[in-house]
Amino acid sequence: MTQVSKIAAIGGAWRPAPRPGGYSVRAGIAKNSERTRTAMMAFAYTLIVLLVITSVLLTLLILLHRGKGGGLSSMFGGGVSSSLAGSSVAEKNLDRYTVLVGIVWFACIVGLGLWLKLAQNGAA
Repeated sequence: MTQVSKIAAIGGAWRPAPRPGGYSVRAGIAKNSERTRTAMMAFAYTLIVLLVITSVLLTLLILLHRGKGGGLSSMFGGGVSSSLAGSSVAEKNLDRYTVLVGIVWFACIVGLGLWLKLAQNGAA
């Protein structure tokens, strides 16, 4: 008679031998699961904070741009012609910063969307 059949004949339940170090596999899985959940929440909060900051920065950078034609910009004083012709270095840098912040903002949106999808799949 094998060891498993002896235990089954007695009516007991077979359990694996304890692991060295005194922890079980389930406790290790639960510990890793808790770490993963904490890391995912930290990632989500970081993305949310970054999204708020980039949203405010993007709004301010867009408002700093000089209006090219009429419309609302001329209503608030943007229609005054300047003596400088062409784009200055400051305007080119403002364009670059606006594009950079826009890319970071878009990456935050995509990252939060992926995180939400993973969180919903993990909970289901």
